[in-house]
Amino acid sequence: MNLPTKTAIDELALFGGAPSFVPEISTSNLVRPDIERFLGYGRELYAGVPLVERLESRLAAYHGTKHAVAMANGFWALALAIRALALPGRSEVVMPSLTYRRLADIVAWVGLVPHYCEVEPETLAISAATARPCINERTALLLGVHPIVNCCDVEGLVALARETGLPLMFDGVESMHETVRGRRIGSWGRAEVFSMHASKLVNGFEGGYVTTDDDALAARLAAARDRGVDDERAPAELGVSSRLQGLHAAMTLAGLDELDAQVLRNRERYRVYQAELARLPGIRLLAFDETEQTSFKTIVVELLDDWPLTRDRTVQALNREGVLARAYYAPPLHRKTTSYATVPVELPLTDRLAQRYLLLPCGDRVDADAIRGTVALLRLLRERGAEIAARWPQ
Repeated sequence: MNLPTKTAIDELALFGGAPSFVPEISTSNLVRPDIERFLGYGRELYAGVPLVERLESRLAAYHGTKHAVAMANGFWALALAIRALALPGRSEVVMPSLTYRRLADIVAWVGLVPHYCEVEPETLAISAATARPCINERTALLLGVHPIVNCCDVEGLVALARETGLPLMFDGVESMHETVRGRRIGSWGRAEVFSMHASKLVNGFEGGYVTTDDDALAARLAAARDRGVDDERAPAELGVSSRLQGLHAAMTLAGLDELDAQVLRNRERYRVYQAELARLPGIRLLAFDETEQTSFKTIVVELLDDWPLTRDRTVQALNREGVLARAYYAPPLHRKTTSYATVPVELPLTDRLAQRYLLLPCGDRVDADAIRGTVALLRLLRERGAEIAARWPQ
């Protein structure tokens, strides 16, 4: 892909010029394994091989846990794990506001109340220090959510859970491949939840799973996802039909086979962003922690105080060019109007951070030329920002 570089603001799609990218480039991973590898697993499935069970064993080994319970999607993995772990008779889940736009909906859907906490400015994530002020006699669960780049305060939250006696689970949908002190995410809390959506590191078309070392919890989750019946096919508890299907397991297994190669490609794209953005003032690339294992999957940048346009206008201008950049977790959850109850909070740091970050294109459909073209557009927005703002369409 060799893209012409726009040098005048009249060339911008915002002011009537042709978009730079047709088709558009996305922030979703959209990685696909080799078709023959996928079909090979499909043939095994057709022959009667229980691929879901094989996938669960492989995921448990990958994360270093006793169990991995696969489900139809990440929603059910989160919902059933939250419901299973929350302390009976208590109502609140301590969780960050700067996170996935539907996470609080899931908490409310299982009958609990989100209690939002601040995040750390360095990690954009919950920590023991930010969670502690929210804990009270109504707290049912600590929900540690990993940010899009790197990890949250895993060790601090584990210590806080041990100190308070509260159950702790992690939402690791963006952190499947990461490690903390050399130990892979997935093996830290009472349970950890992951997604196999096409936008995630491993694409199962759709799907999710929960990892745990707790035998009783794993059995309860397996029963809950199988319409509430246990291994004896007797009613165990309220359940849903959310079992992962074999075709999704085939896709996921094929993706796991090629995971190391994908991470290398992700790292190559990240290196191009590193080099290009290092020469662009006013914008900061969130660096992956290369002292740990990391996936290099998603590209997040911060617009600094001297960037001439607001984050939202920057996103709009890029979108018009076919660069499907997205605001990073904005608006924060405590600013959303909901039909369910939340604990009223003021989170000034989260409010400020929610205006500064955006995601840039990444994944297997983005190459080095596309990255350079994206940064060239950002450079034009930087250099001509005052004129662009003055001419902004009403």
